[in-house]
Amino acid sequence: MSPSPSRLSVFAPAKINLYLHVTNRRADGYHTLDSLVCFADIGDWITLEPAPSLSFDIVGPFARQLSGRAGSAAPDSSNLVMKAVWGLARLSGQSPGFKITLEKNLPLGAGLGGGSADAAAVLRALCRIWELPDDLEGLDALVLSLGADVPVCFSCQPAQVRGIGEDLRPAPAIPEMPIVLIHPGTPCETKDIFSRFNGRFGEPVALPHEFLNPQTLCDFLQRTESMLSAAAMGAVPDIRNVLNALEAQDDCLLARMTGSGSACFGIFADEQGAAGATAQIKKQNPDWWVQAGWLGRAESY
Repeated sequence: MSPSPSRLSVFAPAKINLYLHVTNRRADGYHTLDSLVCFADIGDWITLEPAPSLSFDIVGPFARQLSGRAGSAAPDSSNLVMKAVWGLARLSGQSPGFKITLEKNLPLGAGLGGGSADAAAVLRALCRIWELPDDLEGLDALVLSLGADVPVCFSCQPAQVRGIGEDLRPAPAIPEMPIVLIHPGTPCETKDIFSRFNGRFGEPVALPHEFLNPQTLCDFLQRTESMLSAAAMGAVPDIRNVLNALEAQDDCLLARMTGSGSACFGIFADEQGAAGATAQIKKQNPDWWVQAGWLGRAESY
């Protein structure tokens, strides 16, 4: 966060599921998960400025995709950011007088937690502005009610996530690693992907005490899976092409889909390799969203 007397901008980093195991299906139809989640230094920004009343504007490269269904700033808005604002206002007894601007840099339906990260970021900002206690009664329930990814995005720290997203466990520090994120341009709908899931459940994973370097992390990840990949490829076959493009790069240590798709990430041995892969893949696939960045740096924003 970078505050000033009249303005607060908060980073909403892309969420990366380094692995994702589906461990069970509850009686209510929700699937339980086990996942190692961390964050990239690529993401959206939320800016709040004091104003007589609440307003909401969306800018950035993916603003047009979102604005048609963004809703208004009214208390019954369907937008997740506005749901978060009004939910916390009701919980804390505050009045939300802000001009809120969302700079939408992450593609929609990518499995990068964009909407969840945005909602979490505005909650973090409002907790700071309104000086709310960390143990505010009802805050945890509000965060989870906004979506399964919102709790880990609200914490904005590497975590092992279990249950339906409410069970956060400390994870070892993630070494700084160059990555390339790719979205093929076709979104995945989470409900659709779970409906396509074949029902083969995986086991929860015991994490090591530490990851000494990127290679030890990748060695560990090779023993895990992204269990929604097959279902996502059935909905968006281009995911396989994205993974093939990443795996074809000499310096790529690991390529995998994140979340329920359709974005994928590649972990690279060095920054030069990531930059070269980004340039090459962009040239070969101009319709894809391709971004180079880092894991393990988002917490510094």
